[in-house]
Formats: sequence, structure tokens, C-alpha cells
Amino acid sequence: MSTESRAMDESGAQPSTPISQAAADLAAEEIIELPPELSPFRRAFRRFLAHKLALAGFICLTVMALLAATQAIVSPFDPEKPHLFKVNRPPDTVNWMGTDQVGRDVFSRILQGARVSLSVGIVAVSIYVVIGFIIGSISGLAGGYVDDALMRFTDFVMTFPTFILIIILAGITGPNIFNIMVIIGIFGWPGLARLFRGNILVMRELEYVMASSALGASQRYIIVRHILPNIVGPVTVAITLGVAGAILAEAGLSFLGFGVTEPAASWGSMINAARGIAFLAGFPWLWIAPGAAISLAVLSINFMGDGLRDAFDVRGRSQSGE
Repeated sequence: MSTESRAMDESGAQPSTPISQAAADLAAEEIIELPPELSPFRRAFRRFLAHKLALAGFICLTVMALLAATQAIVSPFDPEKPHLFKVNRPPDTVNWMGTDQVGRDVFSRILQGARVSLSVGIVAVSIYVVIGFIIGSISGLAGGYVDDALMRFTDFVMTFPTFILIIILAGITGPNIFNIMVIIGIFGWPGLARLFRGNILVMRELEYVMASSALGASQRYIIVRHILPNIVGPVTVAITLGVAGAILAEAGLSFLGFGVTEPAASWGSMINAARGIAFLAGFPWLWIAPGAAISLAVLSINFMGDGLRDAFDVRGRSQSGE
């Protein structure tokens, strides 16, 4: 009996051969390592990109913002300069969206109105985000009498007829884009303050936040390290939808004559200038273009808000298996 046969009989197993050893080494090299777990923000970003309507809204709003930022380069005509020989011309190859009552190019004025509306939306929301964060954070972290006093003040402000107060203050301070930004920002914070407070009340009762506080962590550290990263989702959605609300508010004020005034262009003032049966029936491009711009901007922002809500939704992630 050969040495190899005796070895097989004694051990009860086939001795390793050069071929089997090579196959084992190759199999060991082909072991696939699992990818590391994605961070919550990267996971949310991937979920947002998978949301087709949200991605379409983001692209549309980005294009609109770029056109508004480069209006002086993109606009074929001066949006504020009248041309009396081109009054109320329908859309053609020269004036893509026609001209208005004094011969100004409607497309150029749409771009100028986009700059006004987006600026008002971003600045006004930035103002009331700061106010809402300060009041909501103090209320949620302090508790007790401070919480009660701040929330009763917030409830009191929420009872105001906001749009009427904005009209009154705009009438007192005068129609000016800066005044509109500040006024909308001042009256837009109560809902966001309550959102901040509610999320902070939930977060501060979690075990790891309580453990961090018990170990001597400061309130500032707890807010920055533990609370803010976990409430950025719902707050981002609220901010996104707030921009849409601010754009609509500015358009309404300009339509009523309390916003941007002539010769500067605003989507609301352009619709206001096209009032009347004669304009509605005879010159539809004067009101269709700014109305479509408002609808497109607000719809894009709402789609983005839906996408952000789904991207940061923990329950949606758990159900989808991510």
C-alpha cells in the first residue's frame, strides 16, 4: 500500500493536493467584503435622487435660479426699458414670450421676476428660521415657566391674520423688496418654532442624550452633536415648503400693489397689469407667462419637499429595508 493510501486510511479524509489547495486559496481570495453602512445623510441623498419628481423639481428650480442669477447676460432685452413701437406683440422669434403694454420683453421681465421671487423666498425663510430656532430651542431645552411663556407667546402670534398684517405693514413701510422680505420673515416663524420645540422635547428624552447630559456635556454640545443632526430632516422639509409660501405671499402682495413697484418686474405685478377682460382674452401671454412661472416654481419646491420628506423618513427606510 502506498504512503498516500495509508494516510487516507488513518485520517479518514482525502489528503490535500496541489490542485485542491490552489482552489481553496482562490476561493479565499474571492470572498466579497460587505460595503460599509452608509451614513444617514448619504442614505437620504440616495433616496432623494431616486425620487423622480423631487429630482425633476430640483433640476427645474436650479435652472430657474441660474437664469435669474445670469439675467443680465441671458435676457435679450432690458426688462425695464419700454419700446412704444412693440406694444402688445404676441410671441415670435424675437420676443419669445411677447411684449407687454409698453413694449417691454415679457421673457426678460419673467427672469427679473424670478430673481425677485426667489430672493424674497430665501431671505424671508432665513429670517424666520433664525427666529424659530432661537425660540424653539430655548423653549424645548429650558422647559418649565420659560417653555410655557414662549409657547403662549407663539400661540398668540399664530392667532394673527398674517397676510392682513403683512399688507398693513407693507402699506406703512412702503412697497419695497427689502421691507417685504423682513415682514414675511417676522410673521413666518411660529410654526417652525413649534417644530423645533417638539423635536427637541423628543430628542432630549432619548437614552444617549440623557447619558451625554449626565456625563457633564454642555447644552451647546448636546444641541450641535445630538439634536441638530436628528431634526435636520423635518426642518429641511418645513424650510423648503416655507420658501414656496413666501414666493406666493410676495406674488400676492405685488398683485395688490404692496410689493415690487414699476418699472421693476415681479410675477405678481405682471399679473396685476394684465387684469381685465380685454387682456385676459386678447393678450393671454401677458398673464399666462407669469402665472406659469409662479406655478412652476411652487410646484418644483413642493416636489422637492415631498422628496426630502421621504428621504429623511425613518419609517420609510425601515419598511424599504435600507
